[in-house]
Amino acid sequence: MSFFTLSWKISALLLLFIFSLNTSGFELPHDVLAQQEADRVVRLPGQPEVKFKQYAGYVTVNASHGRALFYWFFEAIDDPEEKPLLLWLNGGPGCSSIGYGEAEELGPFFTQKGKPELKFNRHTWNKAANLLFVESPVGVGFSYTNTTSDIHELGDSITAQDSYSFLVNWFRRFPQFKSHDFYISGESYAGHYVPQLAETIYDSNKKAPKNDYIKLKGFMIGNALLDDETDQKGMIDYAWDHAVISDGLYREIKRKCNFSESHLSDECDNAMDKYYSVYRIIDMYSLYSPRCVNSNFSSSSRKFPGIQGIAPQLFSKFGGLHRKPAAGYDPCLSDYTEIYLNRPDVQEALHANVTKMSYPWTHCSDTIQSWNDAPASILPTVRKLVAAGLRIWVYSGDTDGRIPVTATRYTLNKLGLNVTQDWSPWYSKDQVAGWTIEYDGLTFVTVRGAGHQVPTFKPRKALQLVRHFLPNRKLPAAAY
Repeated sequence: MSFFTLSWKISALLLLFIFSLNTSGFELPHDVLAQQEADRVVRLPGQPEVKFKQYAGYVTVNASHGRALFYWFFEAIDDPEEKPLLLWLNGGPGCSSIGYGEAEELGPFFTQKGKPELKFNRHTWNKAANLLFVESPVGVGFSYTNTTSDIHELGDSITAQDSYSFLVNWFRRFPQFKSHDFYISGESYAGHYVPQLAETIYDSNKKAPKNDYIKLKGFMIGNALLDDETDQKGMIDYAWDHAVISDGLYREIKRKCNFSESHLSDECDNAMDKYYSVYRIIDMYSLYSPRCVNSNFSSSSRKFPGIQGIAPQLFSKFGGLHRKPAAGYDPCLSDYTEIYLNRPDVQEALHANVTKMSYPWTHCSDTIQSWNDAPASILPTVRKLVAAGLRIWVYSGDTDGRIPVTATRYTLNKLGLNVTQDWSPWYSKDQVAGWTIEYDGLTFVTVRGAGHQVPTFKPRKALQLVRHFLPNRKLPAAAY
C-alpha cells in the first residue's frame, strides 16, 4: 500500500469520526447519524449560501394510525452547541408554521415576488437559537395521517399530545440537543397550543424516563388567543377606539352580546355580522397595512371568514383565526410562499410530501373542518405554569385588530398577578419600541406598529425581543 493511499484512508476515517461527533463532542450512534443524514437539507432550490446546517422531514407521532408531523430545523448561525433550542408554532387552528413562521416571519429564508430564489432574512431567529418549526396537527401542510378518521377527531388535546410525542421522538433523532435549554414560542391560536404543550411537557417530565426528559425553561406567545370573553370584548373595544366601527354599532354590540356566555344570541350574531363586514375592506390583522388585491389563490388561508363551527363562542361563522394574506411590507407574500412550497423540486429537497397528497400545500388546512375541544380560557393553564416557575413572556403588536393589545391587557388583568414593575417604555436604539409591564411570574411587552405577525412587521424589534427573552434579560429602558 502506497503512502498516499494510506494517508487518504487515515484522513477519510478521521473525517468520518469528526462527523460522528455531535455538538457536545461525544460520538453519536451510527443509526442516529444515518437518520440525521437522511433528513439533511443540502441546499434548497434558489437558496442563498449559508454556513449553518438545516434538516427537514417527518417524525412519527402515532405508528398504529400512521400519523407523522413534518418539521424543518435550523441550527443556530453561530455556536449551535451553546445556544438554546426554540420551537415555533403558528395557530389557526390548522395553519402552517412552515408557511408563516419560517417563510414569512422569523426563519432564515423568505420567498420573493416573481423570483424562484429565496432571500436570506437578516433578522432570522436562528441568530439567537437553534430553531425548530413543525406543522401541527396532522392535516396541516405536509403533515399527514393514514387514518382518515383522525382528521375528524382533532382538537386542542390531541394536538398537544401529538406535539409532545413529536418532541420526544425528535430528541431521539437529535440527541445532541437534549442537554440544551428548551423554549416554545408562537402566535395567535398558539395561545392555546404553546401553554398546553408546555403543560404536557411539565406533567410528563415528572414521570418520563431520564432519556425522554425535556429541559423546558419557558415560553413566549404573541397576539395570543387566551380567553374567549376578554379576547372578544377587547376586539370590539379596540375597533371602536381605532375608528373602525361606528358609535351606534359599538353600542349595539355592547347591548346585545354577552361574551361570557358559551353561545351567543342570534341578535348578537347579527350585530357581529355588521362588525366583521368592515374587515372585508381593510386588513383586520394589520389595521394600517394595504390588503392583497388580485390574489390568484383561493385556499382557506385566504377565505374570509375561515373555518366554521370551531369553538362555538370564538369561532362563530365569522370568527375563525385563519390568517389572511396581508403581511407587512408585501401583503401578497403568502402567494409567493404557496408557489414555492408546491414546487416538486422544493418538496424533494425538503423530503416533504412523501405520501403524494391529493391536494396542494396551503398555509391553512382545507381538510380540517371541525375542532373538537378548545377551552374557553387558557388562564388556568397559565396560572399553573407561572406557579411552576417557567419563564413566560406575552407580547402584542399594537396594530392587530384580531387579538388586539386591548384584549390581551384585559386578559392579563384577569390573571390577577401582582405588578412588580409598572408600565414602562422599552427602546430599540433611539426610539421607543413599545411598552412593558412585569408581573409576578409573567412579562408583557407591546411592539409599536406591529400587526398580528410581529416578526413580519417589525423584524428587528422581534429579534431583539427573543434575544432578551431567552437569557431573561430586561429590555432596554432608555435610548442607546
